[in-house]
Amino acid sequence: METSRHPYLKSLAHRGYIQGVTLHSSATDKPLCHYFGGVRYALPPPERWRKAQKLPESYSYGTKDRPASCDGDTAVCPQPSFMNHPYPKGFTEDCFQSTVWVPLGEPPKGGWPVLFFIHGGWLQFGHPNGFSPAALLGDAGLNAIVVVPAYRLNVFGFLYSSEIEEDASTVGETVGNYGFWDQRQALEWTRDNIGLFGGDPSQITVSGYSAGAYSTFYQLAYDLQFPDDQAIIKRACIWSNAAAVQPKNPASAQVQFNQLLSALEIPAALPWTEKLSRLRSTPPETLLSAATSVELHQYRPTSDSVFIQPTLFKSLDNGDFARKLSARNVRIMLGECRDERHLYAVWFPPQNTLPSLRQRLLADYPRPVVDTILKLHYPDGKLPACCKNWDNDAFGRIYANMQVHHMQRGLIHALASGGASHLLYRYRIEYRVKCADTSVPPSWGVTHSTDQYIWFWGNGEVLKPEEKTIVRRALIDPFINFVHGEVDIQWGTTSHRELRTLKPDGSVQVVQDACWDEAIRVWKALREVGEPDASNAKL
Repeated sequence: METSRHPYLKSLAHRGYIQGVTLHSSATDKPLCHYFGGVRYALPPPERWRKAQKLPESYSYGTKDRPASCDGDTAVCPQPSFMNHPYPKGFTEDCFQSTVWVPLGEPPKGGWPVLFFIHGGWLQFGHPNGFSPAALLGDAGLNAIVVVPAYRLNVFGFLYSSEIEEDASTVGETVGNYGFWDQRQALEWTRDNIGLFGGDPSQITVSGYSAGAYSTFYQLAYDLQFPDDQAIIKRACIWSNAAAVQPKNPASAQVQFNQLLSALEIPAALPWTEKLSRLRSTPPETLLSAATSVELHQYRPTSDSVFIQPTLFKSLDNGDFARKLSARNVRIMLGECRDERHLYAVWFPPQNTLPSLRQRLLADYPRPVVDTILKLHYPDGKLPACCKNWDNDAFGRIYANMQVHHMQRGLIHALASGGASHLLYRYRIEYRVKCADTSVPPSWGVTHSTDQYIWFWGNGEVLKPEEKTIVRRALIDPFINFVHGEVDIQWGTTSHRELRTLKPDGSVQVVQDACWDEAIRVWKALREVGEPDASNAKL
């Protein structure tokens, strides 16, 4: 959807003024919503691999005569390209900003509910500037503020080591998971400041797609550690992802750090202060290039005992997580696309051999987990009849199972076993809208990310009239009701084994989950592997 932009000055009371825009449909000149880009939620840390700083109470965005310019893009963390589409506008490590989309008119009593959306990208790439909920607000009827934060990614957001731990201890900080801490900073900023935009801080839905959905799970887990009066998350959407296994331990993270030192020719025998000094003085482009060249080239969360407890997955097993969720009555919408595997297959694909496939999976998962899932998928070590090759087809399938299909069902199993099945709203999408062709080949079918054009009502493109009718009835109206906090969202499922399914012909059916038994077989096998320990650091 093409839009025209009209300047819009917004007073944020004690926070001063920001200059945004009101977006209008170019076709009809109908106003859609207000937009603010690059709204700072935190101050940058003094050095790499430190926590961002909360905005002081005295922080002001600008004056009425000289408001902060918030009519453009949000800052983007340095990152690799995906599918040969590099971000053309430049990177900065000072990416502590959000885009904020606000409905037109006066807010209701108490304020608009808030949709806090975390972008995806394997935690390695991505940014808020590729998302547009303008039509969702201005045409589909979502009466909610949408906040989309940028956060640190890849080596900048998820590097962990004993050296960084030593450094963090000198300033009284925790170490690692900086990207998750950035998201939390943005979430706390939203709680503390969204009222200035007309939002209701007590009605925040945290949502995410892909790695953003993965992030949503960990943000929810962290939020559940707090007393009710300090919690932020009211509802959650986990779209096309889920937590697979307990994140790596510090020993495994150290292996990756040491590989990075080697790639940059930084001697391992140097004092920790000198190692970090050299790493921090390395230009971001050089650091990123080295980080993606090592064997463990995927930078993922670490069980740091602060943001991520080493007993997190045990709390899923024993029902404690589900009981906390039920006590707080946090509802979760979660589901998948039919053909997730096609897009997953293009992210750092292996060579066409089983050993290469194993090595690729080790970049994401602990060794015992990788060996277990390979035995489950390929018990005789041979390429199964359903797969054409190891490097694309087999990799895409097993990766999609771990990222979405199997592990999301495992999470559902754990929550239902703990008594929280009544909080779950499951879906499956088998329908593709035409405008998805702008970014994803039609031959990939209903693959990972094609449904973002559904959830975001075109996501800047235009849905056909018949598509609008289909997706509104199937998903968008219930989703809007969910974000608005309505109790009965007309979902239709009656158990955690059922999925609200948007079929290829556009019909909506509630169906039994045909993939359940196989997924739970894999989930239980991985739970028997146990949590990562120091031995898992060995490849």
